[in-house]
Amino acid sequence: MRLAPPAVSFSGREPRRRLIGFAVAAAVVVADQASKSWAIGLLDGPERPSIVLTPFLALVMSWNRGIAYTLLRSEGDFGRFALAGLAFLAVGLLSYWLWRARGLAATLGLGCLIGGALGNASDRLVHGAVADFLYFHTPFSLGPLSNYVFNLADAAIFVGVVLLVYDAFTNREDRA
Repeated sequence: MRLAPPAVSFSGREPRRRLIGFAVAAAVVVADQASKSWAIGLLDGPERPSIVLTPFLALVMSWNRGIAYTLLRSEGDFGRFALAGLAFLAVGLLSYWLWRARGLAATLGLGCLIGGALGNASDRLVHGAVADFLYFHTPFSLGPLSNYVFNLADAAIFVGVVLLVYDAFTNREDRA
């Protein structure tokens, strides 16, 4: 008895989702790099001004030579290129995941993650550190979030993780 191969559906939705995911990644990179260029021009000078926007948000220039919360801080070129290489490896794995993603939330989330990782890796290669300029602060003790400096790539990474968690709890089509 010969078994038939499983049916493969090419409904046209997968290529469109992939295109959407990679377009989101490209949009995140463009917006992130444009905002960082603007912030560096405005804030990265000898006086290093701080511009207060709201009681909890200001613009300041901060160069992060590590990863989240300056973990794995690296001053030299080896560390800089190692962190950039790690980001490109992550982008490759996330791109493979995006290629196979079925849900729109996962597709958008992966696009955000890829774009954020590429934006920050680009900073490492060009500037030697990641340019952070959005300063979120509160008078309350919220742990590391009571004083947090970030950029649009970091925000996109956060949104990407939220979308993937949402997809994990709502997309039930592949689970038995």
